This record gives sequence, structure tokens and C-alpha cells, in this order.
Amino acid sequence: MKRIAITSYKTAELELTDPLCAPLQPSEVRGRTLVSLTSPGTELHWNYLGKSFPTYPGYASVFTVDEVGAEVTDLAVGSVVFAPGGHQEFQQMLRERVVPIPRGLEPEQAIFARLAGVSMSTLNTTTARAPSRVLVTGLGPVGNLAAQIFSACGYTVTAVDPVESRRDTARRSGLADVRATIAEGAPDITGEIALHVECSGHEQAALDGCKCVRKRGEVVLVGVPWEKRTQISSFDLLHAVFHRYVVLRSGWEWEVPLQPADFRGNSISGNYAAAMAWIAAGKIKTDGLATCYPPERAQEVYSGLLAQTLPTPAAIFDWRSK
Repeated sequence: MKRIAITSYKTAELELTDPLCAPLQPSEVRGRTLVSLTSPGTELHWNYLGKSFPTYPGYASVFTVDEVGAEVTDLAVGSVVFAPGGHQEFQQMLRERVVPIPRGLEPEQAIFARLAGVSMSTLNTTTARAPSRVLVTGLGPVGNLAAQIFSACGYTVTAVDPVESRRDTARRSGLADVRATIAEGAPDITGEIALHVECSGHEQAALDGCKCVRKRGEVVLVGVPWEKRTQISSFDLLHAVFHRYVVLRSGWEWEVPLQPADFRGNSISGNYAAAMAWIAAGKIKTDGLATCYPPERAQEVYSGLLAQTLPTPAAIFDWRSK
């Protein structure tokens, strides 16, 4: 089996390893990967720029079901499913972790359910209700999808990113209020934002959001602060939180359970299914978010993501020719 490995610092390789030969458990499914999607945040900082090697990146895949376990009765061989699987030629997953793809939806579109699901957990847990104003900072794939999702749900969205190409992609996705900075025209939103979805991982964006939300507004930290970028004092943040009564919290997506439970109707799997349905219906657009590459070009892909020289902010590995 072929899989992508980060074998040393800034080194990605396509390696040949043993085939998936573990017995298929009664509650599992197994099949050949069609596509897998990179996460430009986690896979760069945790894997490509990591400290321990080798690592095996990836947590979003689409595959064709070739085998089903004895207890799996609701998926047929030949079904195409989404799963949180890595960059590898075959996938083997518990049935509860895979979600069938709507008929007619292309794998390159369905794969974005994984990144859409990140902010959908915030949608599940926020106290802000449409048509309240929502601020989204950082328009990489996660932030772009977050802005689209909240807009599709009836919120009034302001999307912010200093990178012009990302702003252009956001506008092409149908977002109307797209800005380079929060300060750009800020008087019209200061004190009006019910929810700030912070997807950049930049501490200045988090502080600006705390100053921008209405009293008792929420600032949800979705983006990972992988490195210190400013000399902002914690006093500045605490001052804004205290005097604006801000609810500052984590955007940890797994606050929502994998499957629905009593008194917990929302779920990770339900979010993935909803995201794919919205993509299929055209409510969420994925054009311009990723370009397809063969797995053999893994080194080129990761170095390009790091340097931001790829034509899109994310990349898809296409395994169909393997």
C-alpha cells in the first residue's frame, strides 16, 4: 500500500508499506481511496514542520467501499463514502466513522465536509442566533467555509483576511462583506458582532474580535496559534474580555459527539452529512479552495503550502490513478 509520510523536517515522501491485511472487523468497512484533502494548518505545523518523525498526515478522505463487515447492513459494496482517513491508498474504518456521499456529488467536493465540520461545531454550540452579525477572521479553507456556512444559515457575515487572493476567493464564493482588516470600516460593526469565529490563529485577530463584539458576545478560537506573532500583552486581552463581558472560548470541534445521543441531537457525523448536502445543493461552494495533485508530488505540495505558492490554499491528493 502506498501512503504519504513526513520522514524528516520539511520532507514528504510517498512510501510503499504493507497492505491493509488486518482482519475486517464486523463493524468495519474497507476500500480504495479516491481522494484525500490536506489541512494546511495541522499538516504543516504538526507534521511537515514537526519534531518527531516519521508521521503520517491526513484526516479527510473519500473512498469506495470494497468490503463490509458482517454487522454492517446499511452500506453496500460500491458505495462512496467520506471518512476521516489519512493520505493512503486504502482505508479501513468503523462504520460509525464513515458518511455516505450524496448521489452526484463529486469526491473533490464531498471531501470538504471535513473542514466544514470544524466550524459547524461552533454553529451547534453558539448562543448567537440568525440574523445576528458574525465576524470570521482568517479565510483559509476552514474560515472560508465557516463564513459560507453562517451566511447560508441566515447570519449577517463579515469576513476578514489580509491576503488578497483569499478575499477574492471568498467573494467568488458569494460572500458580500469581505475586508482586509477589522479596522477597515470598523465603526459599523464595533459593538454589533454577536459571534466572532477566529480561524487565523493570530493573537491580534482574537484581541480585535474581543474589542469588536457586542456585550456578552462570543469569541470562538477555531484557528490554532501555532506560533507567537505579536508582542500583545495578556492584559490587553483580559481588559477587553472584562469590560465587554466577552465569552472567550475554544473552538474545539469535538465538543460535539461523533454520533447523536439522548439530549445531544447535533453530532460530528450529522455535521459532515449536512455539509455534503449543502455542497450538493450549491449552498456552500468549494471552487478555488484546492487543486488536485498525484500523491507522488507530496513534497511539492507541502513545500508550496508552506510558501503559499500553490494556486489554492489547500491541496487534494488524487489516488484514482494508482
